[in-house]
Amino acid sequence: MTLAISEVTKRYGGLLAVSAISFEAMPGQITSVIGPNGAGKTTLLNLVSGTVMPDSGFVRLFDTDVTHAEPHMRAHKGLARTYQTPQLFEDMTVLDTVKVGAHQTGACSFLSAMFRTPSVRREEVDMDTRARAALDRVGLPSALFERTALDLAYGLQRRVEIARALAMHPKALLLDEPAAGLNARETEEISVLFQTLANEGLIVVLVEHDMSMVMSVSDKVVVMNFGTKIAEGSTAEVQANPAVIDAYLGTPELDALHA
Repeated sequence: MTLAISEVTKRYGGLLAVSAISFEAMPGQITSVIGPNGAGKTTLLNLVSGTVMPDSGFVRLFDTDVTHAEPHMRAHKGLARTYQTPQLFEDMTVLDTVKVGAHQTGACSFLSAMFRTPSVRREEVDMDTRARAALDRVGLPSALFERTALDLAYGLQRRVEIARALAMHPKALLLDEPAAGLNARETEEISVLFQTLANEGLIVVLVEHDMSMVMSVSDKVVVMNFGTKIAEGSTAEVQANPAVIDAYLGTPELDALHA
């Protein structure tokens, strides 16, 4: 029951964005993917989530080949993700935004919804409960549930997006720079949340520039540079790797890498 990426490659014209990347993310662990800007980290998450299809290689989710599956099919199999920039809906409340995630696992048919059968009403109550629980879990005050999601501060929008992913009851969670725009206290809070989720058995894949956060929560770190994997191992192993130090040389992350 793992998320396995095998020799995944993606080209855009003459640009090799991701080159034969392989690694495995395990349940109960946080696997972080790091690298300088332009290393190909977000493209890799797009390939794993299905928003972009690879030119070659394989993606296996819980022993099922999903390399060419559409994003909604991967979601049905238990894969959820957040984005580098929060993807929220215009004029939709916080609660309704998170309910969208809960709808991924809805089972009622179109006809049932049209005639408002008892099963539909029960499912709507369940989705409301799940959405509220997910928002509570990310620490969003209930006073904000009926606010328009796009009216919230950037850091709160990130929490809403994480809550929407959690409302899907995922088995694997991809996080693209979730700490961006958060202050130190907020970053610590979501770090604890991600560790709790991993301890509960989720596969957590984290792409993040905050090296202090990465080094404090990760069970395994995969390092990319110019589309290739240059290192993989524990936090101590990648911190001591000369190729990693060289890739970060001259960047603000270098000091944090060794903090």
